[in-house]
Amino acid sequence: MHDQPRYRPLRESHFFANASSARPLVDGTIARGTLQTDAAFFTGKNGALFVNELPFPVTEAVLNRGQERFNIYCTPCHGQTGAGNGLVVQRGYPQPPSFHIDRLRNIEAGHFFDAMTNGFGRMPDYRTQITPRDRWNIVAYIRALQLAGHATKGDLPDGVTDPAEAQKKAAEATAKPSGHQ
Repeated sequence: MHDQPRYRPLRESHFFANASSARPLVDGTIARGTLQTDAAFFTGKNGALFVNELPFPVTEAVLNRGQERFNIYCTPCHGQTGAGNGLVVQRGYPQPPSFHIDRLRNIEAGHFFDAMTNGFGRMPDYRTQITPRDRWNIVAYIRALQLAGHATKGDLPDGVTDPAEAQKKAAEATAKPSGHQ
């Protein structure tokens, strides 16, 4: 058992007729865990059009995970509130647009997912760093930031009377460390 026969990849072998030790994959083979049947979930698009709805319900857990991932990957450029004033911008990197401008408040949710997946302008792609589920979680959190940034008195919870105060509290809650270093 100490000296087992084995083949090194891409070395000659006389076992197969073509003298190869490695066999090609069967056409149509998909690695385990990588089947992507839901195009909207994995691309943010239905055909050529961006989707406008998230592919799953938004819960507190989704927003918490989105906030955590946003703080890790997005705040260096976009800042804690999505205003585009992150630390690298303060040190000279070109400023991204604020998530609070009308164009981005009214754009489809799939646009944000696509920008994270494929990059956009100076923004690099994050497809290898952020899983598709986490990209959607970040989209949900961006939408929450947008809602918080444009709340009216009618949108405020009981006991809060000033939208600016509510946004400040939301920003402070965002700035609190999550406990994961």
